[in-house]
Amino acid sequence: MVTRMKKQQAFQFKLNATPTQTKKLAQFAGCRRYVFNKALELQVERRQKGEKHLGYFALCKQVTEWRNSDESTFLADAPAQSLQQAVKDLERAFQNFFAGQASFPRFKKRGKRDSFRYPQANQFKLDEKNNRIYLPKLGWIRYRNSRDVSGSPKQITVFRLSDGWYVSIQTEQELIPQRAVNESAVGIDVGITTFATLSDGTKYAAPNAFRKSENKLATAQRKLSRKQRFSANWSKQARRVRKIHQTISNIRRDFLHKVSTIICKNHAVVVIEDLSVKSMSASASGTLEDPGKHVKAKSGLNKSILDQGWGTFRRFLEYKLAWSGGILIAVPPKHTSTSCSSCGFSCKENRTSQAIFACLNCGHKQNADLNAAQNILAAGRAVIACGEKALAISMKQEPTVSTIPIV
Repeated sequence: MVTRMKKQQAFQFKLNATPTQTKKLAQFAGCRRYVFNKALELQVERRQKGEKHLGYFALCKQVTEWRNSDESTFLADAPAQSLQQAVKDLERAFQNFFAGQASFPRFKKRGKRDSFRYPQANQFKLDEKNNRIYLPKLGWIRYRNSRDVSGSPKQITVFRLSDGWYVSIQTEQELIPQRAVNESAVGIDVGITTFATLSDGTKYAAPNAFRKSENKLATAQRKLSRKQRFSANWSKQARRVRKIHQTISNIRRDFLHKVSTIICKNHAVVVIEDLSVKSMSASASGTLEDPGKHVKAKSGLNKSILDQGWGTFRRFLEYKLAWSGGILIAVPPKHTSTSCSSCGFSCKENRTSQAIFACLNCGHKQNADLNAAQNILAAGRAVIACGEKALAISMKQEPTVSTIPIV
């Protein structure tokens, strides 16, 4: 029997909506936000009174009542299933909170992550030949067709960024798991000055998207702070600030996509460190009773760490390797930077500087990042030698993946 896997992928395009359609897009996003906040308010009130938490189906009945209420008749203009999806998103947020995976759900604010979703494929139509898409209660909308959509469309999410409205089309297709063409293995050491150093000597310089735009962003934010809040000039300046943030994000994601694609095409096994970015970028300010040390220097280091996007890079590697038939192994980061890749001797004095590694035991000298990458690769090979069970634990999932994360 041939084992198949489901490949889920999202394709993002910018909409060229008319002024009337743009107004409706904002209206639908506002209705979705209204339902989310009203449902959250209801759950908070019940929680304070000690009443039972309402489930998804009970909240959907509340949505129907709100649509028929005289106070919120505007909800009838929005697609009903998009409003139900707002309730489903809230229910998922509560499930993550109860499981200890996220904080308590917060109320949505206007202008921040405005979006709504069409959850069923029969609700929309995609006409790639004429570069248009049909959405309920909106009609046909033109979009910038930059690439072909592969797979069967399953759902569509419409969202707003600083430069307009976008659509994300989630598709699904069944594939026979591929066998990697290149069976080589490589270890990757990520850093700040050099974003990634591979065990074969390949290096990728850090894009530092935030650092390069930091002064421009600070200037724009100062101008925003001096304007009257919610005035016309304030709104214009706020859009400029959001556009800078979006540019930074686009540069970073483009770089991460390109690097991860090159690595996944050329290697079947990729070994990385299982880094806790949240702990590494924690503040060193401390408390009034016990103030921290070198707070300013640690703050600058935290900015540089978060600017690299190591977590996103790992996620890209994970699903792209699964698509190409490769595997990703995450090994503990302990001693990878202080151990000698030649003799295995570990000592913090081996790092004479940030860039040079010099072993006190055997005298081996090498670039520190390259030495760490070779240690990471050796640790990954040790995991493979322990068998499939150890491999699955290191990957935090079974090797035969049936569902791939959305791009």
